[in-house]
Parts: sequence; structure tokens; C-alpha cells
Amino acid sequence: MSDAALLLENITCTFAARDGQGSYTAVREATLAVAPGEFVSVVGPTGCGKSTLLNVAAGLLQPSSGTVKVFGKPLVGINHRAGYMFQGEALMPWRNALSNVTAGLEFAGVAPAEARDRGLDWLRRVGLGGFEDRYPHQMSGGMRKRTMLAQTLIRDPDIILMDEPFSALDIQTRQLMENEVLEIWMSKRKAVLFITHDLDEAIAMSDRVIVLSAGPGTSPIGEFTIDIPRPRDVAEVRNQPRFVELHKAIWDVLREEVLKGYAQQKRA
Repeated sequence: MSDAALLLENITCTFAARDGQGSYTAVREATLAVAPGEFVSVVGPTGCGKSTLLNVAAGLLQPSSGTVKVFGKPLVGINHRAGYMFQGEALMPWRNALSNVTAGLEFAGVAPAEARDRGLDWLRRVGLGGFEDRYPHQMSGGMRKRTMLAQTLIRDPDIILMDEPFSALDIQTRQLMENEVLEIWMSKRKAVLFITHDLDEAIAMSDRVIVLSAGPGTSPIGEFTIDIPRPRDVAEVRNQPRFVELHKAIWDVLREEVLKGYAQQKRA
């Protein structure tokens, strides 16, 4: 895909073994692409290398071989056209919500008044209007995730990278966050690469779902177009017959890999 917003081509990532003897290949000759405006989810067994691929896309990890292209240009260093929403907590505890959200603008040299205005606007967009003075320890898990979402999107990245951002939330808060992300994405139509363990979440949110094999040496083994009309409500869409059909088709590919991954963890 020469016109891809993000192209990972023949990516291999090999690391030194923990005992210092030999090496471990987490990802082997993996290729995947995300078109401009496309929402792509990646699913696979625990420990298969999903986050490794996301770190390569962000420029945080240099692959052992293969190339990364961003809008057709080879990626060198950090991917400055991407925003990265991490799985874990990424808020600075000494900063309030507004200060956390505007940190990226501050580091980029944006004038304080403009940064404040944009920060307040994004807090309102994610449902935190009036909570700008709250510190992370004063927020619920859902509020912290909303703050992280605003923190990621405030710089208007062309590519959004998300690493299981809602996995720690309760199901009700998670569905609210999923719908908020979809609403914001529908308004901006940025390229999204979304990592998740939750197949329901992947189908409900995505244009395409890519299935990775169990590691070591993971690579894509399945790709499914999610042809369910938008806009979608992530709770209601699960009741549609097409959702059920897609879930079965993807799970038929994913199930064996999950069992392989589980067996490998037991032997470890």
C-alpha cells in the first residue's frame, strides 16, 4: 500500500535472551498497513508481539529488519505524526488534568494561553469539562483514561496508536470510552492502529481486524473486513447477525493461536 498512512513491511524484531544466551525473535517478517482514515485493530494471543509492532510503528523500537513508512516516507527515529495512548497510566501525578493534557503542547513551544484554551476544549470533548483542576489521584480510572485520550489527541496527530487503552476499566465505563473514541474518530477520520485482547471490542470499533499468530516469530495470519455500517454503538452492534458471523469467523482463526499461546505460557 504505497498510499498507506502507516506501513510496516517485513518487520522482524529479535532480542537477546533473558539468560544472555542466544536470542528470541518476537516478530518475524510481519507486514501490515493502515490507510488514511482507517481504523485497524490487531488481535492475538497474550505475549504474541502486538505491543512490539505498535512500538515499532511509534518509532520507539528499531526493528532488526524490515521498513516502516509513514505516508510513504521511511520512518527515522520517533514517529512525530503519531499520537500514542499507552495501556498503563501515563499521567504525571504532580500535574492536574489540564496540565497533563497540555504537556505536549508545552513541550512543543505552544503559547500558554493557546495551550490552555485547547486543553479546556479537549477536556470538554472527552466529558471532563469542569474537572481541569483534578489531579490523577482524585480521578476515577475512567476519568484518567479520558484525560489520557485528550492528552493523545490534542496535538491532532495524523496517526493514532492505542495499546489496549481500556483493558483495566469496568465493562460499563469501557463501553462509554469506546463510543467516545468512535465519535471523535468519526469526526476526524485519522488512521488508527488499535491493539486489543477483546475480540468484541475489535469488531465493534474497526474497519479491519488483523489476527496475529502465537509467538515466537509472530506474523499476521488473518485479515477481516468489518462490513457493519457506521455509526455504531459498541453495545448494540453486538446483537447484529453480521457481528455474530464475523465473530465466529475470526474466532475460528484466533482460537488455535490462543491455545498455542496458553500452552507456551504453561511451559515457560
